[in-house]
Amino acid sequence: MRQMDAIVDQLGRPIRDLRISVTDRCNFRCTYCMPKEIFGDDYLFLAKDQLLSFEELERLARIFAKLGVKKLRLTGGEPLMRRNLPELIRKLHDIEGIEDIGLTTNAVLLGQYAQPLYDAGLRRLNISLDALDPELFGRINGRGITPDLVLKNIKKAKDIGFAIKVNMVVQKGVNESEILPMAAYFKDLGITLRYIEFMDVGNDNGWSFDKVVTKKEIYDMLSSVYDMEPAEEEYYGEVAKRYRYLDSDVGAQVGFITSVSESFCSTCTRSRLSSEGRLYTCLFASDGFDIRELIRSGKTDEELFEAIADVWRGRKDRYSDERSEQTVKNRKKINMNYIGG
Repeated sequence: MRQMDAIVDQLGRPIRDLRISVTDRCNFRCTYCMPKEIFGDDYLFLAKDQLLSFEELERLARIFAKLGVKKLRLTGGEPLMRRNLPELIRKLHDIEGIEDIGLTTNAVLLGQYAQPLYDAGLRRLNISLDALDPELFGRINGRGITPDLVLKNIKKAKDIGFAIKVNMVVQKGVNESEILPMAAYFKDLGITLRYIEFMDVGNDNGWSFDKVVTKKEIYDMLSSVYDMEPAEEEYYGEVAKRYRYLDSDVGAQVGFITSVSESFCSTCTRSRLSSEGRLYTCLFASDGFDIRELIRSGKTDEELFEAIADVWRGRKDRYSDERSEQTVKNRKKINMNYIGG
């Protein structure tokens, strides 16, 4: 299979990142992702044979690397609910051209998997945590789970050697009170905390503009307490806008993911492979390209390569640029537990 010159989409954006949802299952029922009113105990998740196997994922990742992908991120659902995940990490770690592999998790199961994942070659974790207040966090995650376990597993992973970022989805009227306590806690640990504006991902989270706490609002709160300066962008297409605490001896930073108030569509290099094997070119997509059908119908690597390249060349997504009350109301989007974050 030939190495292709860098392919770009209709807006000149290269493909550099592939996010792989390894399962649609999750042990949380977060109100902004999988509210328990929709995803109840009788909810029918995908059967094992509907998921891409590790061998299929490895094969596809090699093809994506030939297309220009440098970074892989494993997501879910909750990816640690996929059995034998370190085995997949080992397979992906050996792919030529892949420079970085990360994993997004709620960290509930991280205590038992942190060392095996590290031994398999994983080095970066994004950990979701929306509050330090036990009652509030339990209400947000829909399971009554308190942050103690998450914080314990963050410490364990940090001690093992993982690079860690913590992601906090901020919702107006829900957890703005946690913005400063979260900043103080992770600043002291030297762990980057990233505030994520509440987004209209999927169809079930009751999103509206009124529930968004913007980057500017959060930054103003932080800057009333801390002196900060902008950090340099590390690579083209970096999502987070990062700031450095001027008084931090350990180089602590804070970041903002601003899909609503400051769109970054113009430099988006991310593709997404859903848990049932569909390729999506936008987090807010309505439909995807069925790769599972192709790979299981006996297509060659070259045929898969060309099919994926054609999808990317035709891409013109810029949902966050175009977001309005009407697009939010009228556009049906794939749910986050299938497509990952």
